[in-house]
Amino acid sequence: MSPPPGPIRVALADDQAVVRMGLRALVDREPDLEFAGEAADGAAALRLLAETRPDVLLLDIRMPGMDGIDTLRAIAADPALNTTRVVVVTTFEVDRYVFAALQAGASGFVLKDSAPEELARAIRVVASGEALLSPSVTRKVIGLFGRHDAAPVEGLDTLTPREREMIAWVATGRSNDEIAAELVISPDTVRTHVSRAMVKLRARDRAQLVVFAVRSGLAIP
Repeated sequence: MSPPPGPIRVALADDQAVVRMGLRALVDREPDLEFAGEAADGAAALRLLAETRPDVLLLDIRMPGMDGIDTLRAIAADPALNTTRVVVVTTFEVDRYVFAALQAGASGFVLKDSAPEELARAIRVVASGEALLSPSVTRKVIGLFGRHDAAPVEGLDTLTPREREMIAWVATGRSNDEIAAELVISPDTVRTHVSRAMVKLRARDRAQLVVFAVRSGLAIP
């Protein structure tokens, strides 16, 4: 999947003005990014998305009133808004909100103290339709919310054994190339199986595949 034509339009939602200022400065300095507006809480973020239709929203989880999780759920439930990809910008690499944010539709996570080039890369990655989940994040998510919460996932029984295996590998946070190297197969083969699994499970990106893998109790490498 390719990034949108023209500049990637980026909106911000965080209750701290100094954080919004820093994120806007980051967006403004990158020639392929365009600032689309900012909000200080979830309700304002939804209005902003409806008005500006940005490609990517950088979203804080802990905001007064309507927090980031409820904001994500509202975005996912509204066809007019859910084309916007959401990157959660958090203080902690993994906390109790992470899996809830993944389930609610987040495409990835970055830390607030990440280097500017890492934040810019995160925006570009999710704008292209990929998920931004580091192996360390996925390992901790699996450790915190793994097998004991396993439950049936709609569509899982339609997957081939190879497609299930690919989902389990995606849940490790590895890229297609890294999975291919582990299994000694071609990246195109991995990409094909992952794409078919996403269609069958109606997953919008790899982040949702991680949720399905954890929820269904797949044997993750």
